[in-house]
Amino acid sequence: MSAQNLHSKVIHLYKTLLYLGREYPKGYDYFRTKLKNAFMKNREVTDPKEIEMLISRGEYIVKELEALYMLRKYRTLKKRYYSDET
Repeated sequence: MSAQNLHSKVIHLYKTLLYLGREYPKGYDYFRTKLKNAFMKNREVTDPKEIEMLISRGEYIVKELEALYMLRKYRTLKKRYYSDET
């Protein structure tokens, strides 16, 4: 992989995580600072294989956040339409 391609993947991952962080339970500011710290911690990494590994870990986090939000929506709908008696 070229360095430019990896750079664009990292930027896309960062923007995706920022977008998903808007609905984070502890707040957007908390999520943004944690995200920035995580990316800054790994800014010195230059090995393409290690960068790919970190990108795949970030994509896993994206999937986990999406699952968290879907679960929250499901629970809200369940509370709204079903009583606690059943």
